[in-house]
Amino acid sequence: MDTDLAASGAARITWIRSRMPLLAEMRAQFAEERPFEGLRIGMSLHVEPKTAVLLETLAAGGAEVVGTGNHGSTQDDVVAALRAQGLTIFGTRDDSLDQHHANLESVLDSRPQILLDNGADLAAGVVRRGIAGDVRGGTEETTSGAFRLRDELEGQVPFPVLVINDSPLKAIGENLHAVGQSAVESFQRITNLMIPGRRFVVVGYGWCGRGVARYLRALGGQVAVAEVDEIKAFEAALDGYLVDDLANLLPDAQAVITATGHPNVLPAALLPLLPSGTVLGNIGHFPFEIDTAALAGQAVSRQPLDEALEVYTMADGREIVLIAEGRMFNLAGRAPKGNSIASMDLGFTLQVRSLERVAVAPATLQAGAQPIPDDINRSIARRMVEVMRTGS
Repeated sequence: MDTDLAASGAARITWIRSRMPLLAEMRAQFAEERPFEGLRIGMSLHVEPKTAVLLETLAAGGAEVVGTGNHGSTQDDVVAALRAQGLTIFGTRDDSLDQHHANLESVLDSRPQILLDNGADLAAGVVRRGIAGDVRGGTEETTSGAFRLRDELEGQVPFPVLVINDSPLKAIGENLHAVGQSAVESFQRITNLMIPGRRFVVVGYGWCGRGVARYLRALGGQVAVAEVDEIKAFEAALDGYLVDDLANLLPDAQAVITATGHPNVLPAALLPLLPSGTVLGNIGHFPFEIDTAALAGQAVSRQPLDEALEVYTMADGREIVLIAEGRMFNLAGRAPKGNSIASMDLGFTLQVRSLERVAVAPATLQAGAQPIPDDINRSIARRMVEVMRTGS
């Protein structure tokens, strides 16, 4: 193990840990009550310092944690620091997609009893392997994973999965405000482009899309919204955005940010509509919202600008700029910070309280994807308001 790398990760984790008071309270409670004693938690989640504090909290409650990160967002010093604490974490930032899939298989090889999932990768894996009977239950972090559980895996998951993304706390605190803030900050830092006056198209007006649009406009961006759901499109229009079909918005775009949780929302057929110089970025969990394979196929050349930016030159001479290979650029881009510390303290407290419910009272939950119990939402909301008012 690289001791210098582990020390670097440990220092960052320590600084973050001191700024996550909700998880600190849960860690102290879990150390006394040990709700996860004798249980193995399999984890697939972005591995960065805030996630490390979540995993430390679960370990304090007696859990054996075996996990991996998401493709392209793993922070190697954090992995080294967690391994130094005795946690089993697979993966590096430079893993290929095939190696990432192998990491997921390694987590499943450990036969976890509880899943801490992101994108429903682990849930799909236990169903495919026929080992779902080993699983007591789990949680799902993302919109993309919730869609997958309720579509591709509908009726196939015999254990409860509490969908963190269904919580109004996560929708408001993390998806609306934290994703909006981190997406705009990351766009500025990675591209070094000016927000004021730039013409943005935000694809999707769910909670994340709302946040991205709101924070772009707050900094002076000219924001249009493409949304196929009629009610959400109506809401976006009343919120003051230009709303139209994506095909009608692209010819005037200078930047396009996808935020839907669905595949192929910017398909091959629409790529010719992009003006030269357009910047493409995705803030959804999976790197499938922009058809990057079609972009590469239509280009005559591609030139990396740095680790997070590539310029594709098309046959007609247009240049299209892609951020982070179409992956979630606030975590897969250069010098990633992800969502704010306070928002992840809130979101990860939802995680640990939900995992606690799965561990100690699975019979109170139904099989399949479901919202977080209301008592958990309300108790955490009450405590978060106290923290915001008093600072502790």
